[in-house]
Amino acid sequence: MSAEIAELVDKYVRWIKDKTVLLEVSGGWTEITTPHLDRHNDQLQIYVKKQGDGFVLTDDGYIISDLISSGCSLDSPKREALLKMTLAGFGVHQTPQNQLETQATAENFPLKKHNLLQAMLAVNDLFYLATPFMQSIFYEDVQKWLDESDIRYTPNCKFTGKSGYDHKFDFVIPKSRRQPERILQTVNNPSKDAVEGLMFKWLDTKDTRQADARLYVMLNDERGHLANSLTNAFSNYGAVPVPWSEHEQTVEILRA
Repeated sequence: MSAEIAELVDKYVRWIKDKTVLLEVSGGWTEITTPHLDRHNDQLQIYVKKQGDGFVLTDDGYIISDLISSGCSLDSPKREALLKMTLAGFGVHQTPQNQLETQATAENFPLKKHNLLQAMLAVNDLFYLATPFMQSIFYEDVQKWLDESDIRYTPNCKFTGKSGYDHKFDFVIPKSRRQPERILQTVNNPSKDAVEGLMFKWLDTKDTRQADARLYVMLNDERGHLANSLTNAFSNYGAVPVPWSEHEQTVEILRA
């Protein structure tokens, strides 16, 4: 059995080698196209250049620029800390030009190349697959927008519902002369369960608030179009669903 597994490992190594393509590019760099795929099913590419007695390896900024262009910016402390923690685990650092980079010697080049590719894959998936982090990150995005839009609010407010249970809401904007009290809740992963859970909180709490209080639900739609059934469900319960791609349309209502 061990001989058979060893042969399979050898086949895998040969497959990696056969599917790796080298191309000399300008400035003394060599482009290495690997068989590893990113979330777009594109082959990952790294660039290598001789530097003194060693080598510098980089992704040329591809991974981070792809995240940013996909709407996942890295401009919050939590995201930056998460990125640095992930890269540190692979011995890779981020340059001021947002390149993922590492240095290697002739002896440890295979390991360093492997670590850079693993770091690229980890960061590529990090902000789209790490659900516990994503909820916190989406909350941060909404809070940052409220601050930049000069919308006053109180974060993390807890209300007691008719049932006697306490319910926490992300943001509360106090009543003004022009608008009633507005409660904002972020939903990173819009789903049927999210609708039911939030609507229980709202219906249990609503009668304990001012009669004209409104609930605004910020829905993260960065991953795709929201089903009409979800937005209609919120509306049917008297809440105001706001896809994050359309949040700027609510600035004047929330700022008033």
